[in-house]
Amino acid sequence: MIHHRTSEQNRIHKILQDANIKLTSVLSDIFGVSGRRILEAILNGEKIETDGLRKMVDWRTKASITDIASAINGRIRRHHRDMLRYHWEHMSYLEKAIEELEKQIDQLLSPYRKEVELLDGIPGVNKAAAATFIAEMGVDMSVFKSAKHLASWAGVSPGNYESAGKKKTSKTTQGNKALKTMAVECVLATSRQNNRIASHRKRITKRQGKMKGRIASAHLLLTIAYNILKTGEPYQELGSNYLEEKQMNKELKMIEYLKKKGYTIAPSEQQTA
Repeated sequence: MIHHRTSEQNRIHKILQDANIKLTSVLSDIFGVSGRRILEAILNGEKIETDGLRKMVDWRTKASITDIASAINGRIRRHHRDMLRYHWEHMSYLEKAIEELEKQIDQLLSPYRKEVELLDGIPGVNKAAAATFIAEMGVDMSVFKSAKHLASWAGVSPGNYESAGKKKTSKTTQGNKALKTMAVECVLATSRQNNRIASHRKRITKRQGKMKGRIASAHLLLTIAYNILKTGEPYQELGSNYLEEKQMNKELKMIEYLKKKGYTIAPSEQQTA
């Protein structure tokens, strides 16, 4: 439904451009409050004066009334209005349908409020994403042998194709497309954040590229979701330097172990240099 609505909005954009109405150059979202008022006036064939335009435009709009008036001064014909009306009515229908579907989803999620809140605590995951996770993989994690089993079922695990002892490809396995897509979207939502998932994606991206970074982090995100649903414990942020600190602690423990065995640990010449 959302994809269909976006398609209709893109068609409206195209017709406005054909009529030389450049609303997109002055409004960040022409389907916001101000944009919808102006579009409805255009659809109705109204002559938009400066005073009327001032009433249509929301006070939070950054563009000036003069710039907006100049942007809508195009060459719109009856054909344009007819086409705009067809797409506008279909878009409005889809928006009502989406609203009804969201109400139904909200009702069906009522028994899983606790799980939704737990998943909502993961960076990049909102309530819509939590609903998708619950719908696709459920809340009973005993059906999966492990977090790796869930990741493989979702299609975010690397493939292991070998022939004659040679590894051919590591392309990801086939899996649940809806769950995989949503997991990747949640990973991308952490791009501007400073947390474990964002740090993990950046680290993998540097070595192996964007696509592998996204899939690897989607694997991590689903592993976190699995453990949260299995244990019922809320998400705990380990920090963006979690892996570096873990490696450092591992090295310190190794040094302590060697000292107990009687070895003397000293920095090498290369390290001191």
